[in-house]
Amino acid sequence: MRDQRVTQRSLQSLLLKRFGMATASYALTGLLCGVALLNDLFRAPLSTALLLVGLAMLGQLVFLALFLSRQNLRFRDPSLTEAQVLVALVWLTALLAMFAEGRGSLLVIYLLILLFGVFQLPPRVFARCAAFAFFGFAGLNLFEAYSYRLADPGLAILQVSVLAGVLAWLSLFASYVQALRQRMRQRRFALQAHQDTLRGMMRQLEDLAATDELTGLFNRRHFLRLAGHQLESLHAGRQHGLALIDLDHFKRINDVHGHAAGDRVLQTFAAVVRACLRDGDVIARYGGEEFVLLLPNTDADQFSACCERLRLAFNQAEPLGVKVDNLSLSVGMTLMNMRDDLDEALQRADQALYQAKRSGRNRCAATWEDADA
Repeated sequence: MRDQRVTQRSLQSLLLKRFGMATASYALTGLLCGVALLNDLFRAPLSTALLLVGLAMLGQLVFLALFLSRQNLRFRDPSLTEAQVLVALVWLTALLAMFAEGRGSLLVIYLLILLFGVFQLPPRVFARCAAFAFFGFAGLNLFEAYSYRLADPGLAILQVSVLAGVLAWLSLFASYVQALRQRMRQRRFALQAHQDTLRGMMRQLEDLAATDELTGLFNRRHFLRLAGHQLESLHAGRQHGLALIDLDHFKRINDVHGHAAGDRVLQTFAAVVRACLRDGDVIARYGGEEFVLLLPNTDADQFSACCERLRLAFNQAEPLGVKVDNLSLSVGMTLMNMRDDLDEALQRADQALYQAKRSGRNRCAATWEDADA
């Protein structure tokens, strides 16, 4: 939702800039009319000219109100390009009706107005606007010829013919520009799709580099990196729990039931540990049947309860498709504070694991004292 609002603000800013360019075109045309007025090329009363200027200002104020109130976003084309072009063409045709000899000099304003829509209007819409401009100017000359006001029919025919040729060329150019924009848009979408695919592949590669293939847990290398970051961000008065976990008699399971059964036991442990741990706890396969566990922001009682819960859950687990009795594990626990070294903490956990093994396995042992030193 926030991205959509940002996109809309960016779009409105761009449309207001384009509106400013259109207003500048009106101002330029007004200056040219002033030059014509000073040189007696204006054949309409001054009041009519002022009325035409007022109508132009009113039209621009209506468009400005639509942009500022964001009502333009309700239209299929929020830029209102076609409407602005048609209003400008009507205004210019009415303006040209007030000229006689200087009319041909202002035909270039038709091109200026239509260029406003070259990059925005679809080819069919642009051709419709060009046809509107042509028939407006041609109709003006036919009306003057019918009312015997056309001073030079040959010059009028030349002006209409030139305008027809230029508008036809401009319509073809607009079609080419829109086709080019469409190809560029397709290439951009294709490039975006390739980039998304590459990002997905990079994420997969990162996951593969950080994950143990058999258990789906983090591997040792990734764990050491995560644990190092966790230790660096540890504040005074806080502690992290660190444990080494070893599956008891794992070699015997491989020897008696085969390595496939051993793999299934490792996968069972991974499923049990995912169910027992909370979000933010880090578990990784440290090597073989040994795992390492990091619990951020804990204390001795909470950490002991977590490891004991994990031990009991694994005792009751049943590997799928394999009959293995008496699953058990041993845990060596320690606590880390902000002054600790990760290697030293791992050594303490390893010593505690050794104590658990010597005491008969299937138990948790701890070395809290060293962690608090």
